[in-house]
Amino acid sequence: MAGRLSSTEEAVLEVCRKHGNAGVADALLQEELHHMTMQARMMAINSLLNKHRLTLLTNPADESLVYKEVIAEDAAKFKGLGTEEMLVYQHIQASGNYGIWTKDLKMKTNLAQPQITKLLKVLEQRSLIKAIKSVSNANRKVYMLYELEPARELTGGAWYTEHEYDSEFIEVLQQACYQFILNAGEASLDDVALFIKEKGFSKVELRADDVMSLINCLEYDGKIDRVEREEGEMFRRALLEIPDTSAFTNVPCGSCPVFNDCTPDGAISPNTCVYYQKWLDF
Repeated sequence: MAGRLSSTEEAVLEVCRKHGNAGVADALLQEELHHMTMQARMMAINSLLNKHRLTLLTNPADESLVYKEVIAEDAAKFKGLGTEEMLVYQHIQASGNYGIWTKDLKMKTNLAQPQITKLLKVLEQRSLIKAIKSVSNANRKVYMLYELEPARELTGGAWYTEHEYDSEFIEVLQQACYQFILNAGEASLDDVALFIKEKGFSKVELRADDVMSLINCLEYDGKIDRVEREEGEMFRRALLEIPDTSAFTNVPCGSCPVFNDCTPDGAISPNTCVYYQKWLDF
């Protein structure tokens, strides 16, 4: 039977299971299998690696080898993959949800760039990995395991759609938050967050700090006030709202590009300004 393991292979996996997700260092594996000859141990390890029941990692602290068990269900995904595909996969796996750039893969694997490109294509076609573009660098792709959710630092979080800052979406959410606070009289952060979630305004889940950023914007715009209550921090409509425009911005001078050059007796002067005269006539 192809999937059957020998007693020495089972012994190696048993030690790996005992050490869990951290894996077991090569020196510790040797110590715990002291009754097994080095040749038998290495044959078992190589066989498990070929069957994809064992993954080989490197401890970044001292570059020592670490072995970790791959459960049978996961091993089926890797059937037919060679040593180089698995090497690339393991480095991508180690990068977590931040992903890894091809340049770093080249450095860590010592493989040529064309070879890495070919291996990545194989892994992508088997839905083992995926490529993600970073909002901070649209021209750079990083690779991570297919099932992982990319880190917010890569996607930009809730405020980015297709790597573009979604100002319209933010404005809609701000208005919804503002209207809710007005209707409620006073509301806490949890109240606003629950309202946004129940109404389904966002397709992506908003964290508490996302909702807080919306509330902060409303406060900075002078639309709401932050008040301290016994039950905690609450938000309400601002007692003195900041007007959208001031009397000065209505005067042509408020938006004049040559305002600093304007003097009563100069070439640019209120006396000769056609816009100022039109405003006075109005």
